[in-house]
Amino acid sequence: MIVAVIDIGKTNAKVALVDLTTLSEIALRRVANAPVRQAPYPHHDVEALWTFILNSLADLNRERRIGAISITTHGATGALVDAAGELVLPVLDYEFDGPDQLAADYDAVRPPFAETGTPRLPIGLNLGAQFFWQQKRFRAEFARATAMLMYPQYWALRLTGVAANEVTSLGCHTDLWNPWTSDYSSLVDRMGWRRLMAPVRPAKDRLGPILPELARRTGLDPQTPVFCGLHDSNASLLPHLLSDRPPFSVVSTGTWVVSMAVGGRKVELGPARDTLVNVNALGDPVPSARFMGGREFSLLTKDQPQEWIDDDVAAVLARQVQLLPSMQQGSGPFPHRAAQWHNADDLSSGQRFAAISFYLALMTATCLELIGGDGPTTVEGPFAQNPLFIRMLAAAAERPVIASETSTGTSIGAALLASDGRPAMSKGERTEPPTDPAWGDYAMAWQMAVQT
Repeated sequence: MIVAVIDIGKTNAKVALVDLTTLSEIALRRVANAPVRQAPYPHHDVEALWTFILNSLADLNRERRIGAISITTHGATGALVDAAGELVLPVLDYEFDGPDQLAADYDAVRPPFAETGTPRLPIGLNLGAQFFWQQKRFRAEFARATAMLMYPQYWALRLTGVAANEVTSLGCHTDLWNPWTSDYSSLVDRMGWRRLMAPVRPAKDRLGPILPELARRTGLDPQTPVFCGLHDSNASLLPHLLSDRPPFSVVSTGTWVVSMAVGGRKVELGPARDTLVNVNALGDPVPSARFMGGREFSLLTKDQPQEWIDDDVAAVLARQVQLLPSMQQGSGPFPHRAAQWHNADDLSSGQRFAAISFYLALMTATCLELIGGDGPTTVEGPFAQNPLFIRMLAAAAERPVIASETSTGTSIGAALLASDGRPAMSKGERTEPPTDPAWGDYAMAWQMAVQT
């Protein structure tokens, strides 16, 4: 069967076709995704995305007959809709700092980390803070809401007319979910939001066929099923939950680099360093950590060639050229450190690229250490295509790293929702820790530098 995966990332939106027989992507449509910076606050351009989704479904269905639709999106995003399924307020961009205006009031009602596994994050990164701010600032509009939806399920509603919620997005640093009881947190009841929460359905549930008018517009079979959907990092994790033997770790790379440990060492998570408890597609808690690595990579390599030769790598290792954290402050394992270069005079573009790749790998290794990561680490998404990142991650973690072959690590996992839980074998090149001691020495020097 061919599954169309709607994948709304923070930087790009995609519709991918996945062949469930071969577990491979066979077609992809992509568009840049940017918030609308207009009143009443910066928000997601859901109508432009909707047009892209429908046009992509129609176009791809002419190439290969689509048998099912699955959905995955970035986290920290939710929608407030009325009884007709229409938005009562625009879908807020989590990088908007409006919720910080009520930070003290929100802090007085939010649950502790021990209850939710959610660290207190700035701007709109705690979805509960977004909803709190919207309720206080837009009382009339908020009062019209009949349902609170996580972002994947907002798109499922538009496709099927069925309102639902799902645990991977509810459990993604929202303050809304208690992963230990598999129920809403005390915040939801304290704010009177439980009545607004759409029914929780498993990610693999078929919510229904596409709406008749959408079948006519796209040319899809009117009985094409739409699955409930899930959070993007958890989509990357799902194939490994079905096939890999713990302990193992998965690093999902995109705008955010999210590290998740399954069966790892027992550690105490530190919310001040952006560690958290995610909830996987099977409903189980997963120790996780993240930083905005994709955004940092884009800023650091803007208008610069992303090419290197072996001599560039050797020079960076020998000179100990280091980029120290953090390019994006306010989140990640070093939220309050300002980025600085060390031994970085007269770098060639190749040397600079190597040092950037090493920085991202060492930040990832730090995240894995903070969550007790153990066993092989699989890297999904764009960073899997960067051999310098992969090799330095193996050196720093002192464990093998597998670079996933798929171009978008989320699409296979999201497509598997339509597969009745069939195992998915991990595919990718395995890199062992380098035998050249220069790599380990570099990693150790960087780790010592960030501790000072």
